[in-house]
Amino acid sequence: MPEAPELRNLPSVASLLAREAARGLLRVHPRPVVVAALRRILDGIRAGGAEGPGTSREDWALRILSRLPSEVVAGESLSLRRVINAAGVIVHTNLGRAPLPEEALGAVADTAGGYVNLEIDLLQGERSSRLAHVEGLLRDLTGAECAHVVNNNAAAVLLCLAGLARGREVVVSRGELVEIGGSFRVPDIMAESGARLVEVGTTNRTRLSDYERAITGQTALLLKVHRSNFSLHGFTEEVPATELGRLGARAGIPVMEDQGSGALLDLSPDGISGVCSLRQALAAGPGVVTASGDKLLGGPQAGIIVGKEEWVGPLRMHPLSRALRVDKLCLAALAAVLRLYADERRARERVPVLRMLLEPEGAVRARASRLVRRVRRARGTGLVLSVVRDGTSPGGGALPDVFVPTACVAVSHPRIPEGGLEEALRRGDPPVVARLARGKLLLDLRTVRDDEVPVLAAALLAAEKNG
Repeated sequence: MPEAPELRNLPSVASLLAREAARGLLRVHPRPVVVAALRRILDGIRAGGAEGPGTSREDWALRILSRLPSEVVAGESLSLRRVINAAGVIVHTNLGRAPLPEEALGAVADTAGGYVNLEIDLLQGERSSRLAHVEGLLRDLTGAECAHVVNNNAAAVLLCLAGLARGREVVVSRGELVEIGGSFRVPDIMAESGARLVEVGTTNRTRLSDYERAITGQTALLLKVHRSNFSLHGFTEEVPATELGRLGARAGIPVMEDQGSGALLDLSPDGISGVCSLRQALAAGPGVVTASGDKLLGGPQAGIIVGKEEWVGPLRMHPLSRALRVDKLCLAALAAVLRLYADERRARERVPVLRMLLEPEGAVRARASRLVRRVRRARGTGLVLSVVRDGTSPGGGALPDVFVPTACVAVSHPRIPEGGLEEALRRGDPPVVARLARGKLLLDLRTVRDDEVPVLAAALLAAEKNG
């Protein structure tokens, strides 16, 4: 395709690098960074990103060089950035799920900055397992005989299926053959593990007799799966883990539950229903339970496997365990978070996920009011703000039926549409992720820390200028 006439005078990268403006940048930035920035600008112009046609080579050069400093800075900035979560979803998968407590941040920094005793027993002077730093903590907190950790819960499920049922049958209810975020499907991961899926029951109703009839000499595992992002209501029936555990014991077949949320506390006294802690899950009967480390547990991304020694123990020596193992930073963070749970009150106060989930609505409303007052004190602002009551979800597929009352700041402007404000906030520095609901831009203060309120106020005022 021939180049548009107005683009024929575009200068070359080499000629632009010879200009003083570019030479000045080359003195403080690596040459590849400056070259890449020039090419991005030129590619954008060729794709139609120019604000108007250049009339000469000099015009193009001046225009390109005026954009070069900001493009160079953008090229050197980190892609992964800290954002303010004003969407209200506590375990927000797109925003990195659980924020870590201060104790975990300190442990990660200390571990990352030097060498550590990852796989050495300092007392005996011998090689040890890297998982020794968390296994004992997990056993104590869950009552399990054995514990293992891999890099996420999908990996935990894959390892269990491959280690316990490769080449044999796994029985699971049709109502639990779920798909969660990222198109992750239980049947697909079962196929990858080498196990053979045996579906029982129907989408809405599965009985114990369905599992009993499906058991054959090839049955290696009875599997129960947390539904994650959805729930069934109405004419439904499912087999509790307790009954499935008894069936497995009678048949001599291990029972595994993909519990999902990774909760270590019973939150029912706090009015949060549907949360089964890992200790409660194991006590119900399954011999193996898997869970996420970065959901309600509030730690780093990890896949936790707890249960009976006869089934979990061999998984530690499975070839997949090395491919799925966690590194020293994950172990440091996980161990620090688990230690907080030794004191339930301290865990509730120090683990951010629990603190946000359990914070009284009145405290959230007070924080929202502080934000409104701070913005209103700014001179010349046309932003219209009000505190409104709303509900939010814990997120992360942990508790699809739970909605927590919260307080939001509804934001509007007489000249800027809500979508424009939302985009300006999202593109700002720092970026702010809000939500649009019922024709309103809402900032949910349940997921905004106290020390982020001044920063959020400044971001709102900046968004007004840029929206």
